[in-house]
Order: sequence, then C-alpha cells, then structure tokens
Amino acid sequence: MADASHTSYLPPILIFCAGAVIAVPLFRRLGQSAVLGYLAAGIAIGPSVLALVKDPDAIRGTAEIGVVLLLFLVGLELQPSRLYSMRKDILGAGLAQMALSATAIGLVGWKFGLSVGGAIAVGLALALSATSIALQVLEERGDGSETYGRRTFSILLFQDISIAPALALLPLLATTGAQNHGSAPALAGLGLALLAVALLVLVGRYLLNPFFRVLASTGAKDVMTAAALLIVLGAAMLMERVGLSMAMGAFLAGVLLADSHFRHELEADIEPFRGVLLGLFFMAVGMSLDLQLVFDNALLLALAAPLLVAFKIVVAATILRVSCSSRTEAIRAGALLSPAGEFAFVLLPLGAALGLLNTQQAALATSLAALSMLIGPVAAKLIDLWLTRRAPAETMEEDFEGAGGSVMVIGFGRFGQVVTQALLLQHIPVTIIDSNVERIRSAAKFGFRIYYGDGTRLDVLRAAGAGKAKIICICIDNREAALRIVEMARAEFPSARLHVRAYDRVHAIELMKADVDFQMRETFESALGFGRVTLESLGLSYDEASLVIDSVRDRDAQRMEIQYHEGIAAGIQKVPRVSPEPLVQPKAKSKALTEETREVIEDGGAEVAVGGVGEPEL
Repeated sequence: MADASHTSYLPPILIFCAGAVIAVPLFRRLGQSAVLGYLAAGIAIGPSVLALVKDPDAIRGTAEIGVVLLLFLVGLELQPSRLYSMRKDILGAGLAQMALSATAIGLVGWKFGLSVGGAIAVGLALALSATSIALQVLEERGDGSETYGRRTFSILLFQDISIAPALALLPLLATTGAQNHGSAPALAGLGLALLAVALLVLVGRYLLNPFFRVLASTGAKDVMTAAALLIVLGAAMLMERVGLSMAMGAFLAGVLLADSHFRHELEADIEPFRGVLLGLFFMAVGMSLDLQLVFDNALLLALAAPLLVAFKIVVAATILRVSCSSRTEAIRAGALLSPAGEFAFVLLPLGAALGLLNTQQAALATSLAALSMLIGPVAAKLIDLWLTRRAPAETMEEDFEGAGGSVMVIGFGRFGQVVTQALLLQHIPVTIIDSNVERIRSAAKFGFRIYYGDGTRLDVLRAAGAGKAKIICICIDNREAALRIVEMARAEFPSARLHVRAYDRVHAIELMKADVDFQMRETFESALGFGRVTLESLGLSYDEASLVIDSVRDRDAQRMEIQYHEGIAAGIQKVPRVSPEPLVQPKAKSKALTEETREVIEDGGAEVAVGGVGEPEL
C-alpha cells in the first residue's frame, strides 16, 4: 500500500510531461507558439479525446499558480520610468483598443442573451490579447525594437495593467448584481479590498527591500528563491481572502518590487516555476475544452472565431494607423494582437464562479478564446508573408555608427572597479552585475546602472540587457564561474566581445581555448609595473627598466603560446581587496531606484581609503 501511495502521483505527472514534450516541440517545429502546443496536449490527454486525465478541475488550482507568477513577472516589468516614456502609446492606443474591443464584443454578447455582468466579463476577456504569443513571435522575427514591435508591446502593457482592475471589477459586479441586499455588502467588500491593497502597498514600500537585503547579505540563494515565492503567494492569498484575485495580489507585489536592485534576481528565481506551471495551466485549459460542446455549436464557433480575430485586427490596425503608424506596421501589430489572451481563461471561469455566466455560456466563450488562439498566430504568419511579398525591395547603405556602445561588467570587486575607471573617464554607460550587497553600495558612487544578480545565470544576463551590450567584461575571481559565463555569452550573445579576467596562467589558457576576444591575468601587468619601479630603485633609468620589462612580457607571451599547445601551467596568487573610489568625478549621479537603495548607499557602506583602487595604476 505504501508503494502504491507513492506511485499514485507519478502517472499524472508522467502524462503531463509526455504531452508537453511531444506537443510543444511539434508546434514549435511548425512555427507556432508553445502555448498552442500546451493547449493541444491538454485537449489530447483530456476527457474529450484520450481521457488519460478525467478530472481537469483537480489540477486547475495548482495550474493557476502559473498565472499568478506570470502576473508577478508582468508587475516586475512596470517600472515608473519605463511607463512614463511609453505613456502616449499605453494610454492612447492601449486604452482605445481595449475600450473599443471590449465594448463591441460585450454588446454582441448582450444581444445574444448575456446579462450585463456576463457581457462585461466576456467583452473584457476576449478583448485581451495573448501576451505570450505576441512576444514570442516578435522575438522570433527579431522585431522587438521595431516601431510596430514597440507599439504592440505598449498595447499589451496596457492590457496587462488593465487585468488587475478587471479582476477586481467582476466580484463587485457579482455583489451588486443579482443580490438584493442593498449597497452595504458591496461597500463593505470594496472597503476591505482597498484596505488590503493599502496594507500590501505599505509592506512592499517599507519592508520588502530591507527584507531581501538581509537575505542577500547571507548569501543563501535557495532562501532567496523561497522568499520570492513566499512574497508572491502570500500577496496572492491576501487578495483572494478579501474577495479579489490571487493574480491581482501577485501583480501588486511585482509592481512594488519593480524598482528594486533585487528585481532581476527575483525574476530569475521565479521564471522556472512560472514556465512549468503556466504550461500546466494551458494544458488544464485544453483538457477543460469540451469538444462535444464545440461540435454541437460548430457552425456558431466556426463563424465567431474568425470574425473575432478579424475584428480585433481591424480595431488595433485602425487605431495604430490613426496614431501615425504606417499601414504595414499597423496591420502587423493588429495581427499579433488578434488572439484572445491568457487571462481570458482566468476571467471567464471567474465570471462563471461568480454567477455572471452560466456553465454553457462560460464554456462557449472559453472555446471561442481557445479557437482564436489557434487561428490568430496562423493568421498573423499569413498576413506577414503577404505584406512581405507586397513590399517593394528596399536597399539601404548600412550604417552601424552609434550602434551598441554599452558595456556590461560582471563582478565589481577589486578588478572590476579598476576596469570601470577608464570607462568612467570617457563617460561610457556601464551596467554592473554583482551579487554582493556591499559592492552594490560601492558601485553607486560611480553613477552606473546597477543590478543585483548572479552573473552565471543566463536569465539574469538577459534581464540585465546582455543582448544589447557591445562588450561584456567578465571580472569575477572564480575560474569555473567565469568559464560558464563565457560559454553562455558566446552561444547566446555572439555579437558581444568578451573581455575576461584570468585568475592565473592555467585559467588564461583555458579562456584562450574558449575563444574569448581578450583575457588578462589579474596580477600580471601590476606585477610588471612593480618590477619596473624596483629596477629603477636599483639605479636603472626608466627606459632601461622598461626595456627589461618589455623583454619579460615578450618572453611570457612566447611561453604562453607553447603552454597553449602543450598544457604547461603555473599559478599566481591574488592580491588583497581594497575599497573603491572613483579617480575622476562622475558625469552623472548614481541611479538609486528605490528609497531602500538610497538607504543602502547612504547608511555607511564600505569605508574608502584615500587614493582608492586606482593609486597603483598612476
């Protein structure tokens, strides 16, 4: 019996994993989104086809945590500075698209017999677009930085922002709808919800960043992951207890941490859970799709799904065309926004649970959303091919002046601090990645963009902008970690030059074999400078001493070439750490993204010696 109880969990897990690994690569091979693969896998293993899983509702609660984590990551992206720079597209095109689409779809639903609350729920759900599909297509095309890509993202961003109010609105509609208990229950519920939101804001404003700072100072990365899940799920549960939604709580938690130095580390910690559970969520949606209902209403859905996709393309394209986008860009963006969004599968079941929709109405609307997600990406690809063939061939002289230019420095220890002095002197923008809280304080003196995170993690590098960096300087003193970063950066960011700090001679040879663009042993040049001064103190002139040092450097290069092929190596000990201090006045002030960050910088960081790290170099 004990064996049976242990193995009882394995069959459904194996079924989900098998469905995902079969369907998702197949759909990706066909050029479609992984979301469609998950939906198809869910349909196949669900009760409507193979019936390998007979009760989809049994896993829906767990699967919805994927949506909660997705909302948290959306909130993490909503930095005030980014929102302000995109305000016209977000509040203009985004608001217009959402309002027009939701109103028109809701009116059609009302004409077909939905209640006012049900029509609002369906209108909001189907007006949303599939963020995961749209962003995936933009990434595959490499058009994220194109004008239509940025404007598509702006509309998606407004939709993501509107999800939280929508999730709060539906319970209020249910409270004030069919019940006849006056306005007191609605007002009480609203007051409790506002109180919970205020509490969450206060906790996030004054406690979250100090909390993560304490955890980060311990160096316990596993605890950081547990803390991230604690914050997200705790906020989600709080919102659920006051009658709102778990997703809204996670969204608010993400927004409150959007300006934190720990944002990218949190994003990297949450992302694996989000990916797995969101895939499980889409499989649950596929399993809950009633194919018998689809067949019984085949004519209605066969007409409604293409019409929904076409309508959303027309609305979005018209709005973008009016707001000065070109015709091609407007149509491309409209096509990407045409499928119903992931949160349709949250809003519609919520509407049914609240009594705004009956079971059949919710099932039909969910089927319509799922079919639009199947049709929309195919329509977007066909439209893109059509536009590409119609577009006249253009020739343009390539001009790469000013492209890139950014430098990423991984590791702000004693070596990285000296490297950045020269960049600071030329006012070159630099992004620093380090997982040491004291070094974050030190980097703030230099006016750089600073990110707390583990530079050996690919998701952290991506989140911090390594894909846009012209040069990645790997300045950490861990040989194995540096080689891992080199391997990842060479594979994922091939356009970036790799300049790497070598720990010793063995490490330098390993880096040469890894095909880095430049490597230097951390103590080699400083030791040569030390030796030159020692020779001068013994009576040699500067030129004589420099000639001797140049000879040593040349002999070392020859020996390194032999060792590169023969494997001969020797080690060099590290020098002690010193406190950093800029050698020149920074052109810009450091960017403290939160009040907590300012406190970290101002509350007595590492002591700074007079002369600082640059003294030996002068």
